[in-house]
Amino acid sequence: MTETQTNAIGAPASGFAAGHGAGSDWASCAKACLEGLGEVPAGANLGFLYATDVLADDLSSLLAFLRGKTGIQHWTGSVGLGIAGGAEEIYDRPAVAILTAALPEESFQVFSPLGGGADGGSLAGFQQDHGVWLKRHAPVFGVAHGDPRTQALEEVLRALTAATSCFLVGGLSASRGAFPQIAETVTEGGLSGVLFDPSIPVATGLTQGCTPIGETHSITAAQGDVIMKIDDRPALEVFKKDIGELLAHDLRRVGGYIFAGFPITGSDTGDYLVRNLTGIDTGNDWIQVGHQVEAGQRLMFCRRDHDSALADLRRMLKDVKRRAGDDAKAALYYSCVARGSNLFGDASQELKLVQAELGDLPLAGFFANGEICNDRLYAFTGVLAVFG
Repeated sequence: MTETQTNAIGAPASGFAAGHGAGSDWASCAKACLEGLGEVPAGANLGFLYATDVLADDLSSLLAFLRGKTGIQHWTGSVGLGIAGGAEEIYDRPAVAILTAALPEESFQVFSPLGGGADGGSLAGFQQDHGVWLKRHAPVFGVAHGDPRTQALEEVLRALTAATSCFLVGGLSASRGAFPQIAETVTEGGLSGVLFDPSIPVATGLTQGCTPIGETHSITAAQGDVIMKIDDRPALEVFKKDIGELLAHDLRRVGGYIFAGFPITGSDTGDYLVRNLTGIDTGNDWIQVGHQVEAGQRLMFCRRDHDSALADLRRMLKDVKRRAGDDAKAALYYSCVARGSNLFGDASQELKLVQAELGDLPLAGFFANGEICNDRLYAFTGVLAVFG
């Protein structure tokens, strides 16, 4: 007998229901997930499907099985190093989480990959395929999944948000093997997902996993991804001052703990993009970051910090709950692979806090290799969307 684990949080009367399950293979996971889902909401016509990366090669089978059993024809999703289902995180073993929705006909539109896909999806092709729907429905929100291997993915993201005027949330596939996405069928590359018209109310939020240290600086000399001078001083000199004497004496300890942060111009919430430090040149006093930089950019250094991340997660959840009010019906949550058990500890502490603040909403999501919020790619963040 196959050992399976089933879980469900859902209220079909709301139009949304969620389920998740773990097992020994894709079939046992799918069956466990459906058992957890229970009754499919009447008129359910959209499904979000997230699987752990060990099931990446089985995503077509999963999709076909779930489509046949639920009758839901429209699906979107991806794979991650872990999945989020209800208040539970599952990593490193076969597991599936789904969220199903019964929405007004034509209130949403699933789109195939832009900037990557087997057909080399372009913005012109996107407009040709969806232009009539876009003009008729004027979408304001969308969920997107991306392939981290796609070059210039952030430019694709910006082009999509500019063309649609949508606020996007989502994540990049995280996998130790294949990187499939779901956009009606299993595909890969670029950016795919689903857009919603204004009849679908959504409240969104973003929470950071790193906290700034020191002051905000100005990059005064740079080339490519190498920062040469900060505030007209050698970059490494400024870096050492900000991180403190203890770390400055042993720079080997900064990896995975200290990061570069780039404040977002015009943000009224103090948002910033966190990027990895990829190299330190002690001979020239330069630092290298996982981001293209140029003179004039603002920069601060950040550290990975459990307590600050926990406080910011609580802040974000309270804010989204306040804006969603009593109408909250379901949620999608996308968290960085460096969060979850790596930041908050075992026993699904991150998701337990999400559900403790929001209540027992149907929820699905995954642990991503980069998070999407509006027209930007983030790292070390959690991105939440609550449907009203």
